[in-house]
Amino acid sequence: MKSGEHDANKLLRAQSQVWNHIFGFINSMSLKCAVDLGIPDVIHNYGKPMPLSQLVASLSINPSKTSCIRRLMRLLIHFGFFSQHNVAENNWREVEYGLTDASLLLLKDNPLSMVPFLHAVLGPVYTKPWYHLYTWFENNDLTSFETTHGMMFYDYAVHDPKINHLFNDAMTRDAELVASVLMGKCKEVFDGMESLVDVGGGTGAMAKAIASSFPQLECIVYDLPHVVAGLQGSVDNLKYVGGDMFEAIPPANAILLKWILHNWNDEECVNILKKCKEAITSKGKEGKVVIIDIVISDNEKRDGELVDTQLFFDMQMMALFTGKERNEKEWAKLIFSAGFSDYKIYPILGVRSLIEIHP
Repeated sequence: MKSGEHDANKLLRAQSQVWNHIFGFINSMSLKCAVDLGIPDVIHNYGKPMPLSQLVASLSINPSKTSCIRRLMRLLIHFGFFSQHNVAENNWREVEYGLTDASLLLLKDNPLSMVPFLHAVLGPVYTKPWYHLYTWFENNDLTSFETTHGMMFYDYAVHDPKINHLFNDAMTRDAELVASVLMGKCKEVFDGMESLVDVGGGTGAMAKAIASSFPQLECIVYDLPHVVAGLQGSVDNLKYVGGDMFEAIPPANAILLKWILHNWNDEECVNILKKCKEAITSKGKEGKVVIIDIVISDNEKRDGELVDTQLFFDMQMMALFTGKERNEKEWAKLIFSAGFSDYKIYPILGVRSLIEIHP
């Protein structure tokens, strides 16, 4: 191959790479479209791989759009959201569609459903700040969300019940998934503890799972007053307390921070961790803090797809919140700056890790 041909091929590959990033939103919006049409639920309710003709007949679509369903499914099959089976019957070949692990998480009635998260992140409140990201780089606003909406995310959520519900529902579903894994893989983290405070625990999905698994453990869900207003524990050893983690945290043997610290900048995180340290040492018996959050991998053999997700979340934290995702060195700096002496990281939660820290 001549040098000019080689350079041309490299340029064409580069062009494809740029195109794929430009068109990246098509993946997200095609997935949202399939969920809004109810395709995962329709296939699930069919009970077996579903012929295209049956799928089309089961959807509320205009007849003129029938051929477009196959094109939509072709893209989503390519990215692993559905499986495809070609069936020959009576000299007629028809394609059938099945669910994958990913589409099971898009069933609306699945307790672990990611549909609320999808609707929140792909809705206009979340997506508009990305159109103003370049403006944010030029001004003094804390986040692009503030540039777009004139207020910070949590203030906005207080005044928008729909966004508040979607956010809390998404966090609840995620907590149920994490809790099911945690109780199976790392249950010993909570052995011997007498009390636990789930800081920023929302509606209490994580705390409920822990309280049910450890009846002797007194669990408190600690969140802003408007979040926990009217909530009651479903088990005797669970209760809800309203408050501000920047001011004080109820004393306990263990403090749980699930997906909390990545929302805040370094100074704010050190502040929160100091309040945690006060809470676990106030009774004279030292406890521990359990963090569930992303630890960005610096390992050369790291899983590329997981790192993609970690970096996407980091950009999301930059655009919507004042926080960021951190690597181990950055986590260590926060932990030691808050006065803790030791930590251990357990990479057991997919894109996230469990970090156990001690005074």
